[in-house]
Amino acid sequence: MTLSKQVAERAGGEVAGLEVVKPQVFDRTPSKVLGFVTACKLYSKAKMRGMPIEKQIQWVLSYVQGGVADVWKENVLEELEAGELEFEMVGEFLAEIKREFGGGEEEAVKAAELRKLEQGGRTMEEFVQEFKRAARGSGYEGRLLVEEFKRGMNGVIRKKLMEAENQPSSIEQ
Repeated sequence: MTLSKQVAERAGGEVAGLEVVKPQVFDRTPSKVLGFVTACKLYSKAKMRGMPIEKQIQWVLSYVQGGVADVWKENVLEELEAGELEFEMVGEFLAEIKREFGGGEEEAVKAAELRKLEQGGRTMEEFVQEFKRAARGSGYEGRLLVEEFKRGMNGVIRKKLMEAENQPSSIEQ
């Protein structure tokens, strides 16, 4: 199908036939908040363009279920209905979910993930992409980030880099 035909088939911001996985139910588990928020962002961008923000937030809230998450959801709905909460974009609301349920541990979790990351059997390109994903939000930057990158590389590659005349000072190098 051509791009112009795909664009012509758009209806209400939704591309006909585009399959996007809906998020799993979110029960406020801190380790699941990033996956939930990412799934909601993808779905809302692909399937909910043009839909009023209130409807998008209600849709996201329909996936927040269980225990304290239900109480939080009720409070948010009441605040929205009373006009006490306003969001211009669903992304702002999803950022609120990350703050509320991330437990303030997101950076520590990301840093621990980064420290455990090793190239293993992956190609360097695969390792670089995985490393960049893990580094985002870890608090690591500059020289410390480069050192973690080197530590995670396969030993043979690391050794060759250390023996190079012009040692790289950034991950891109």
